[in-house]
Amino acid sequence: MALTGKVETEVEVHSPAAKFFNFFITQLHDLHNNTDVIHGAKLHQGDWHSIGSDSIKQWTYTVDGKVQTCKEHIEEIDHEKKSITFNLFDGDIGEQYKSLKEKLQVIDEGDGTALAKWTYEYEKLHEGIPSPEPYLDLITKVTTDVDARLTKA
Repeated sequence: MALTGKVETEVEVHSPAAKFFNFFITQLHDLHNNTDVIHGAKLHQGDWHSIGSDSIKQWTYTVDGKVQTCKEHIEEIDHEKKSITFNLFDGDIGEQYKSLKEKLQVIDEGDGTALAKWTYEYEKLHEGIPSPEPYLDLITKVTTDVDARLTKA
């Protein structure tokens, strides 16, 4: 069994691609107020929206029925491709993965809707660790909840 891999999912969103993408680059601090699977978020260091390891957030969330924590920083933002890459580490993530990258790419469907493509690239600490597929369920719920809020606004 491989220690590295990639899992991904696609979720249709009814809000425009730019609006959905902009939520994650300008309103990340408000994510926990838009879904019930994210219980808390606090700024650990730096600010909410800068790129790099000087801007670290700490998250509390439920995945696979368990409350967990991790830290995160934004690794890359590509405005043209509407993509953002997060580096997840420490907490429960750090107990299982040497690295876990979460990437969102928002694809404009051309009809006022979009497709949110989420990818997790990972390296497990050892072969006994499962792949991060439960995080796909978490991020699907986050996506549908955020989209529901954005389409009401």
